[in-house]
Amino acid sequence: MKNTKCMVPSIVSAIAGALALAFVGFVFGGWVTSGKSMVVADEMARKQVVAAMVPICIEQSKRDPDAAAKLADLKAAVSYNRNDMLMQTGWATMPGSSEPLRMVGEKCMDELEKSF
Repeated sequence: MKNTKCMVPSIVSAIAGALALAFVGFVFGGWVTSGKSMVVADEMARKQVVAAMVPICIEQSKRDPDAAAKLADLKAAVSYNRNDMLMQTGWATMPGSSEPLRMVGEKCMDELEKSF
């Protein structure tokens, strides 16, 4: 018969080591749960899609026959109204869509403000 008194410290040590490893891995090692990784991946995908659509918004602004007047209105507007005004221009409405995309409009406005 094996001595169970010798096994208890080994089991406790193994559990403590596993817990310490998990703690260090999640806190300092960059480990994440699958749910967290999906959230991060979703956010990264959204940012990449928006970044890909901003040039379309800029190009639509360049092709707009009333672009000069609309840009002048945007420039004259208070900064917190500019995003809503840009949404009304139609430049943030992507081809094949009927509604403007707010995130695209916000990033597009950031780019257009650089030219002010």
